[in-house]
Amino acid sequence: MKRVLVVDDNVDSADSLSLLLGLMGHTVCTAHDGAEALQKAEAFRPELVLMDIGMPVMDGCEAARRLRQEDWGGEMVLVALTGWGQDEDRRRTEDAGFNHHLIKPIDPVALEKLLDETAPRTQSQ
Repeated sequence: MKRVLVVDDNVDSADSLSLLLGLMGHTVCTAHDGAEALQKAEAFRPELVLMDIGMPVMDGCEAARRLRQEDWGGEMVLVALTGWGQDEDRRRTEDAGFNHHLIKPIDPVALEKLLDETAPRTQSQ
C-alpha cells in the first residue's frame, strides 16, 4: 500500500477521496491548497500525490513545480485532478511535472488501477 497525499480546496472532495483511499488500505494525508501541500509533503513524504489544479493561495501546477524542485520531490508520483481535460490542459499539467492527469469526478476503478500500476519506489530505484 502507498502513502498518498490528497490535495483539494474542496474539503468534502478531499475527505471523500481520503476515505476511499483509506478503505483501499493506503495511508492518507490531506491538504487544502498548494502551500499546505508543500508543507505536508515535506513532513509526510508521500509516494503519490493526488492534487487538484484550481486552488486558492497556490494552484496545483505551481505546487507541482515546487515539489519537483525539492530533493525529496523528484521521485513521488504526481497526479493532477481536474475538471479540465483538453489536450492543452494535459500539456499544462505535464509541463508542471505531473505524471498523470485524471478528470473529475474521479472514477474509483481508474484510480485503483493507477495506484496498482504505480509501484512504490525503493531506495535502489
